[in-house]
Amino acid sequence: MNNRKVHIYYSIIITSLILFFITLNVMASSLKLLSQETINSLIQATSNPFIGLFIGLIATAIIQSSSAVTSIIVTMVAAGTISFQSSIPIIMGANIGTTLTSTLVSLTFVNQKNKFRRAIAAGTVHDMFNIIVTAILFPLEITTGFLSNITSFLSNKFKSLSYNFIDTDISFITHETKISSVIVGWFDSYILLSILSFIILLITIKLLAKYGSLVLIGESKEKMQRYFFTNPLRSFLWGTVITAGVQSSSVTTPLVVPLVATKKISMNQGFAFVMGANIGTTITALLVAIFTGGAAINVAVVHLLFNLFGVVLFLPNKAFRQIPVVLAEKLGKLTGQYRIAGFIYIIFIFFLLPYTLIYFSQKSENGITNNKIGSYHEQRVDNQ
Repeated sequence: MNNRKVHIYYSIIITSLILFFITLNVMASSLKLLSQETINSLIQATSNPFIGLFIGLIATAIIQSSSAVTSIIVTMVAAGTISFQSSIPIIMGANIGTTLTSTLVSLTFVNQKNKFRRAIAAGTVHDMFNIIVTAILFPLEITTGFLSNITSFLSNKFKSLSYNFIDTDISFITHETKISSVIVGWFDSYILLSILSFIILLITIKLLAKYGSLVLIGESKEKMQRYFFTNPLRSFLWGTVITAGVQSSSVTTPLVVPLVATKKISMNQGFAFVMGANIGTTITALLVAIFTGGAAINVAVVHLLFNLFGVVLFLPNKAFRQIPVVLAEKLGKLTGQYRIAGFIYIIFIFFLLPYTLIYFSQKSENGITNNKIGSYHEQRVDNQ
């Protein structure tokens, strides 16, 4: 890669970062100006943790960026549009939704039976990992407030860092700047402004991911094979660093799929890298939260805790680490026999199942589940 290209890439990255934070500021300003009726609708839609979980899953699966979803959630919590406790299930759902990218990449091997089997396994090990962690933490959070209680303690430490780093009276995100004030003044519809802000935010994240990966990884996958996958710990660390740099696990985790499909690395090596990517992808929300301050820091800490829990559970223990790998390989084997199984899996897990469960969650509005949910939210509010 020549120096001219590198300078261009860095210029795009810096410009995208500046635009990213300006857009967050505009979005926060526009959210604060939404009508009370609109805000009440958003609060009501996310007050059921089951619905929140599947909203996060579907939204991330559609736009293919958990960084965008979590950044928006941080901003919405900072603006008071949704509550911190409502954001937790959405963050969990986003972690599952972001795994769709790797699974879609595996479909490119559909015409090569053996490679397709290994590609599906490599693509879905990320799914299995996040689904298992969610299956453990989601009910634990609803019944005991496991993540909320730990976050209440840890977020105070992050808040101290935020207050020392930037004066809360001139917080970059939560208080309107001159630039955002001018931009907001151009629009009569704050809903339209919020939508446009979201689109620009997504574009900036995609640009950061694309050009960040070119700077950090380059155009050769051979470099990844040679330096990043010598052992599980090294794979994990590189997965964390590279994903933090490009701010998108949707860019880094799919790189593992062709390497596993062509037997250049093992499933275990690829899985360790994926776990690292799960930690690295939390950096975006942490950066936003440090500049935002207040309740938004809680959201970023929850995102980090969720992914750390999975790593602590699976990375040190070889037997545990095999569980997502074995499940993914079984799905790969099934897909090798019946190729339609891969397509059915994607449609069912990422779209059909979430929509169906959202429908039934809404139907059970007055049932026992929502009574428990109401108690959960009441308890979390009392603790905040």
